[in-house]
Amino acid sequence: MSNQKSNAKASGKFSNIFASLTIFTAIVVGYLIYFYILGDASHFVDGDNTKHPLSGDYLGMMYKGGVMVPFLMAVFMIVVATVIERFITLSIANGKGSLPTFVQKIKKYLDGNQVDAAIVECDKQQGSVANIIREGLNKYKQMESNTSLDKEQKMMAIHKEIEETTSLELPMLEKNLVILATISSVATLLGLLGTVFGMIKAFSAIATAGAPDAVQLSNGISEALINTALGIGSSAFAIIFYNYFTTKIDGMTYGIDEAGFSISQTFAAKH
Repeated sequence: MSNQKSNAKASGKFSNIFASLTIFTAIVVGYLIYFYILGDASHFVDGDNTKHPLSGDYLGMMYKGGVMVPFLMAVFMIVVATVIERFITLSIANGKGSLPTFVQKIKKYLDGNQVDAAIVECDKQQGSVANIIREGLNKYKQMESNTSLDKEQKMMAIHKEIEETTSLELPMLEKNLVILATISSVATLLGLLGTVFGMIKAFSAIATAGAPDAVQLSNGISEALINTALGIGSSAFAIIFYNYFTTKIDGMTYGIDEAGFSISQTFAAKH
């Protein structure tokens, strides 16, 4: 248990560092892309990025989207980095084989009172779920040789061990999901804010020029809407993967509960 606590602290520290570095790096990269790639002279009329972008040049149009564009690009990169990190973390937590198959094997071993074989199976599977079940099985063996507690107390001890181990493992699985949850709500609003800034700029330019210019107005609107597209795209991406990861974590939790119940029931039946 002490090893798991130290591992949980190390994982929590890593997640905090990852989040800080990812946000900082994404913002820096976003602004570099904005100024040196989107703002390159080759995307604009007469090679001047203060003029209109070339016809059909979407990189130039994105540059004209304004100051919110690099920030929205950074938001999208943060989502991508978080998704990759969660995929790696949850794959490790899931273990080497199929989780439902692993749980069924554990139940089969327990039905046959083969606790040692179940522990060996946990060692083969690895991952967070296997770690939790292994701790429960080790406690099971300890309670078998314990003569100072009655049956109910032993079952409570096993149940408590599984709960405590679960409380250490699950937060590591849910780390950084708050980033996806936040971006799924905020990205669209940031995109709309950028669009509003762009529309204000477009109409102000027309008002200053005097006579309405349909081409200038349409260019201004299309440039402003780039912000909305980036915001909605980032938000949709974050929502999809947030729901995917939470569903995957729920499946792991169900597997832990199922195996934990089997451990308790086997102990009760055997003793």
